Parts: sequence; structure tokens; C-alpha cells
Amino acid sequence: MSETQTETGTAAVMETTRPRRITAAAALTGLEGLVVAVFGVVSVVMLFTGTPDDMTQAATMAVTVLALSVLPLAAARGLWGLRRWSRGPSMIVQLLALPVAWQMGQNGGGLVVLAVLLAAAAVAVLACLVNPKATEALGIGPRE
Repeated sequence: MSETQTETGTAAVMETTRPRRITAAAALTGLEGLVVAVFGVVSVVMLFTGTPDDMTQAATMAVTVLALSVLPLAAARGLWGLRRWSRGPSMIVQLLALPVAWQMGQNGGGLVVLAVLLAAAAVAVLACLVNPKATEALGIGPRE
């Protein structure tokens, strides 16, 4: 890490390189967030173009799914920017994705492939985020 000062000398800008593990974790977490957001948008479109049995329930689901997409998208952006706070939310998303993948796999059919992909992505992101180089890049280290 090298420091360079601005012309005024009042602020220092830290230049760091993002480890590949953090880049991979950010990309996978962002992809998960995008998939959830697309599902939410599709739910909103279906709400207005279809005829749901219960309008309130359909609207609640659409809004909830869109809201749930915010966490992985924010975590991905934070990881990309090497923000320390982003590791926790990203790990939470992955830990929540594992039981979702399990349930998808239990349903069989074409969902098994999606379940395997989701579980593999979740495990990969978790492995990336607990790696010592990744934790160091995020400024997370052992307590002294």
C-alpha cells in the first residue's frame, strides 16, 4: 500500500489492490443480488399484468423480494470498494442461501441444477471471505 498526498497536503488517498478473492466474492454476491432483484421486478410486472388471487399478498411479496435484493447488492458494492462492513452482510446472505439451495434441491427437477449452482456460489463466497488475505485487505485482523 502506498500513500500519495493531494496538492493541498490535507488529505491522503490510500491506493490498494483488490485481491482476486474479494473480486470473486463481490461478483458472486452481486450476481445473487441481481437475480433476486430480477425476480422482484418480474413479480411487480406480474402483479400488474396478471390477475393474482390476492392482490395484497402479491404486492407484499413483490416489495419484499425487491427489498431483499438490497442487502446482497450493497454488500457486493462494499466488497468491491474494500469496505470492512461489507463482509458481514455478504456472509449472512451466503448463510441464508444455503438452506434456500437445500429446499430447491429437495423439489427436484430443473431446480436441482439451480440449487447446486446457488450452493456452490455460497460456499465459494464464504471460502473467499474467510481467507486471511481477504480479511487483511478488508482491514479485519486478529484482536490484540
